[in-house]
Amino acid sequence: MNRIQIGFDPTLLERRLHAPKPGLESQLKMVPDPRPGDKTYQEAGDTCLRAGVLVLIYPREGHFYLVLTRRTSQLAHHQAQISFPGGQMDEHESAVETALREAEEELNIAPAEVRVLGELTPLYIPPSNYCIYPVVAVAEKRPEFLPSPHEVAAVIEIPLDHLLDLRNIKRETWPIRGLDVTVPFYSFQEHRIWGATAMVLAELLDLVK
Repeated sequence: MNRIQIGFDPTLLERRLHAPKPGLESQLKMVPDPRPGDKTYQEAGDTCLRAGVLVLIYPREGHFYLVLTRRTSQLAHHQAQISFPGGQMDEHESAVETALREAEEELNIAPAEVRVLGELTPLYIPPSNYCIYPVVAVAEKRPEFLPSPHEVAAVIEIPLDHLLDLRNIKRETWPIRGLDVTVPFYSFQEHRIWGATAMVLAELLDLVK
């Protein structure tokens, strides 16, 4: 795959994904304050539900983009939030298998269209008791997204260079579960990308830079 945007090389990212990663050091850059909990995915162990999510990067209009979704209000967890396509792992299923299956179900992304580069550091989400396992992949061209109306309220395509621009990281104080919480987020158009999704993005962007 040719390099389209300065600062992103899929081959280099693949090597970095298979080397020691920054993990929690990166993730904590985008954690709300106060944190909803301080357990790591290792500490959560077998008590957490496991989910695989797909972090898909693809070329569009001379730049690299990644795709997120706004979840519908019909889902059991994280309703109406912005997230990567993904879902709960089936028994005996790997994170890669889950991420590819869920991306196909949610956005009609065919597994044959993408090349998996590796995995980011898993992340424990205390409010929902999920451990999410982010799988990074690239596509040669922009997929023809066909969102599932039950699961996807909106498809959000974000240029990678927008996320790499520190001016697009904002902080606000929001009332969450009865507390005033300082929330860092990536600002894109009318969207605020925060929480676990932002924490996963933080590690990805540290590896891309």
